[in-house]
Amino acid sequence: MRYSDAIRSEQELEELLSTPSPALIEMMKRLDGDLMILGIAGKMGLTMGRRAARAIELAGVKKKVVGVSRFSKPADREKLEAWGIETIPCDLLDREQVRKLPRVANVVFMAGRKFGTDGSEELTWAMNTLVPGNVVEHFKASRIVAFSTGCVYPLVGPETGGCTEAVLPAPVGEYSQSCLGRERIFQHGAKAFGTKVLLFRLNYAIDLRYGVLHDIARQVWNNEPVTDSVGHFNVIWQGDANDAALRSLELAASPAAVLNVTGPETASLRSIAEQLGKLMGREVRYAHDGFGSGSCYLNNAAKMADLFGYPSVPLARMIRWQAEWFKNGGSSLGKPTHFEVNNGKF
Repeated sequence: MRYSDAIRSEQELEELLSTPSPALIEMMKRLDGDLMILGIAGKMGLTMGRRAARAIELAGVKKKVVGVSRFSKPADREKLEAWGIETIPCDLLDREQVRKLPRVANVVFMAGRKFGTDGSEELTWAMNTLVPGNVVEHFKASRIVAFSTGCVYPLVGPETGGCTEAVLPAPVGEYSQSCLGRERIFQHGAKAFGTKVLLFRLNYAIDLRYGVLHDIARQVWNNEPVTDSVGHFNVIWQGDANDAALRSLELAASPAAVLNVTGPETASLRSIAEQLGKLMGREVRYAHDGFGSGSCYLNNAAKMADLFGYPSVPLARMIRWQAEWFKNGGSSLGKPTHFEVNNGKF
């Protein structure tokens, strides 16, 4: 696919984020059964639903895409239905509501809680462990791709190349611990029921309206000191992450499989900040709040690259797009990633 040098509107952005890869279209020809996305109204879910629906249409097969969420914003539900996606309102914490959901062959689980964990840990644990229990019990006969996070791994330095799937989890703080709890519940379901599961450990998805690059670019654009407590990180274009999630349905297994999902680069915060400053005509300043500690969440996605190939959008292009987004007055979701946190208190 040929990409432009800038993305100038939300419509153009969402079009790009929801364009399926040829490999995904081919997979939809092979995949049996309908697809349900749980937690579809989150940051990544809307364009994932549209990507799936477009892939099915282009594959020339008949398959439903069903989106499940509480739908606190009615506009999200209207948008999905306009794209041909069936919607079902459901509180996944309520076991009885979950039991009423239609059973489908393929499930992508995206529900969870991160922001605001510090101070309301009980809700985070409920969302990240009770909900998976409700889901894996009801959908025990389905293939499930369960979104997780690289935050279940130990903090490492950039010289390590990042944690592979073979590295044992060592979560820091209650959010990360609850995410490991979510994984353990799905792993238990895979063993107890024979459910085919893939744990999708993602670090960090980039949509120009939010994400690590957005957080850094916002500080540079506003002439604020760039938070530099974490010196390195991994990112991946959200469209590539969603494509990988849908394609991972074919990799679900019992016992549960694990896949790291991110870009191939170990990105340097200072290098990216300087590039953004140059592109946006801003001088970069730093907060000097712990840079160089070497404590980072870094994933090694070599396995993903071997299975699916490298992401379609490289880091350098994402940086250029992000700079142009701010220069053109692009919108923000107002949802910081908190990528700078390395003490577990999100």
